[in-house]
Amino acid sequence: MNHLSFMLIDPPSRWGGSVNDTFRFIRSIGYDGVELNLTPELAGLLDNVEDAAHAHNLPVVSLLTGAAYGEGLCLCAPDASIRDRTVERLVENMETANRFGAILVIGLLQGLRSDEPDPEAAHGRIVSCLQRVGREAKARGVDIVIEPVNHLQVGFNNSVGEVLRLIRGIGSTAYHPMVDTIHMNIEETSLVQPIHDCGACLRHVHLCESHGGLPGTGRIDFAAVLDTLEGIGYPHYASVKVYRKTGLREAAEKSMAFFRGLKAGQELKAGQELKPG
Repeated sequence: MNHLSFMLIDPPSRWGGSVNDTFRFIRSIGYDGVELNLTPELAGLLDNVEDAAHAHNLPVVSLLTGAAYGEGLCLCAPDASIRDRTVERLVENMETANRFGAILVIGLLQGLRSDEPDPEAAHGRIVSCLQRVGREAKARGVDIVIEPVNHLQVGFNNSVGEVLRLIRGIGSTAYHPMVDTIHMNIEETSLVQPIHDCGACLRHVHLCESHGGLPGTGRIDFAAVLDTLEGIGYPHYASVKVYRKTGLREAAEKSMAFFRGLKAGQELKAGQELKPG
């Protein structure tokens, strides 16, 4: 929990305050960073974001790219011009990533089975596009993580194992795996083994409850997840993701209280175990 960030999924007009006020609030609670969704609205406010990040010592650590799918962009699309535009958008996103020293997160842009029903054809297109993107990322020094998103939301590479195979197939060191607890809860038989499978390659984490609401109100064993991350020496950020059942401020406050309480309980337990019998 040394590097806990908070994900702002909604566009800024739905944050309930200005960019500056929102960043000040999130920092005041104790978060070490923010994760932002690259919506068209956010793209027009990057100067405000940069000013707020500096003013409140709250770095933008990661950028979600999936909003572009709503604009018709898709990596597995049969239409080559759509794939080309998707690659171009991801390259444009690298400029924003470099501006903030952030990583890029790719998930939804892979597409759905309705975009391409043939998984082999889709896989070939996704690999080809991401190889092109990877060359640019390597040249620009941008890290990209591929998010294993459950099969109800993305058509391909839903498990951590599938993402690891995809990254090997792409063959670029610009790509890294990440894990998201809500998706692991659906796709995996364990919340901890996929973390071990990634090992030192793990570059990003989403901490999300089984129903997308406040942590501690669902079925995710966050203690086990955090213990495993500590066990592998994970040095990067873990982003708290809450997208249902509450508003931004309540989500940020109650999530931080939950994870602080979890950490305090783990420290107490560790201290008791160290006491001589």
